[in-house]
Amino acid sequence: MAQCTAPVNGHRTASGAENCPACRGGSRGYRSSFSYSPYRSPSYSSLGSSGSARSGGASRAGGNTKPRWSRAGSTVVYTPVEVRTLTPVRENVEKRASIPDIRDVFLCHAWDDRGGAAKELHDFLEEAGVSVWFSEKDVLLGSNLLREIDKGLVKSRVGIVLVTPALLRRLQSEGIADKELSALLARDLLVPIVHETTYEELREVSPLLGSRSGLSTAEDSMTNVAAKLAELVTL
Repeated sequence: MAQCTAPVNGHRTASGAENCPACRGGSRGYRSSFSYSPYRSPSYSSLGSSGSARSGGASRAGGNTKPRWSRAGSTVVYTPVEVRTLTPVRENVEKRASIPDIRDVFLCHAWDDRGGAAKELHDFLEEAGVSVWFSEKDVLLGSNLLREIDKGLVKSRVGIVLVTPALLRRLQSEGIADKELSALLARDLLVPIVHETTYEELREVSPLLGSRSGLSTAEDSMTNVAAKLAELVTL
C-alpha cells in the first residue's frame, strides 16, 4: 500500500496532495481539516500554550483561590503564588496568638513615605480592624528610635515592608530601615509590599529581601493589599 507523504512533504497545497501516491486522484482541490506539516506544531499545542498564558495572566491579575484562613463570605481572592507565600507567615501568626499585648502588624517604611504611601497603607489596615505599629504614632518625641523599633518588632505578629523607590534609596545608605529589615528577615514574619517599583529593582539593592515573595500594588490596589493582610493576621 502506498504511504502518505504528508508527514514529510506536507499537504498544504493541492499540488502537494496530487503528488502523494496515497492521496492523488479524488483529491483535486484537496483541503484537509487536519494537516500535518513539519514546519508547524499541531494546532492543539499552540492553542494550549496561549490558553495557559492567558489564564495564567488572568490568575495573576485577579486571583483564583482562597487560603484556609480566609473568612466565610469573604470576597478577597488570591493567586496560588500568594497563598503559598503567605502560608508560612500565617502559621507563625497562629503560633504567636497567645502572646499578650501584641500588635497585628509592624509597618516598616522609608522616612520619606511616612506621610504618603505608608500612611495610606496604615489607614487602610486600621479601617480593616488591624492594629499597626507605625513609627509616626508609636515613637514619642525624645524617645530612642532604635529601642522603640526593637520593642515594636518583638510585640508584633507580622512585619510588612513597604518597598518603594524611597526605601530602595534608604537601603543603599544603610539607614534605620536597613536595621529593621535585618531583624524581620531573621524570621518567617515578613511580607514585602512592592509599590511603585519592581522586584527586579529590589533584588538589585537587597537580594535577600528580593528573594521573599509578597504582594504588589502593580497587580492589586492598595485597598485589596490591606484586605489580604487583614485576613492574614486575623485569628
